[in-house]
Amino acid sequence: MIADTASSLIQKLIAYWQSFTFARYFGASVIALIIDIFIYSAAIFLSVIPSVASAIGYSIGIIVHWALSSNFVFIGKKKQGVQLHFQRALFAGSALLGLGITIGTVQILTSADIGPIIAKLCAVIISFFTVYALRKWGVFR
Repeated sequence: MIADTASSLIQKLIAYWQSFTFARYFGASVIALIIDIFIYSAAIFLSVIPSVASAIGYSIGIIVHWALSSNFVFIGKKKQGVQLHFQRALFAGSALLGLGITIGTVQILTSADIGPIIAKLCAVIISFFTVYALRKWGVFR
């Protein structure tokens, strides 16, 4: 009886935690973004071209994001064996799309005399929603 109640409570807590996929994804994205922005800012400080700096920052951030997404965000959705390699390839593909969005947005906006930090912020917003949708309904379905 007690074991059944405890098991039921644990199942309810897991279901409740899993209902916050977007919140967990947002948290993982914030962590990856902090790393991305730090790398991006350091590169800008070192006079790296903003679009190149955004590519470097984004690439390092995406490695962090995979680790968080596959282990803490999309719980129970990480594949095994050969399917894991395919899932990683899909994740990398969504990252490349996000990278393209980031580089393109930063390049277009900085060419229009918008500061690199504002350009990066715009790129982050556009990329975030696009890549989240791809990962939720494609990579980790």
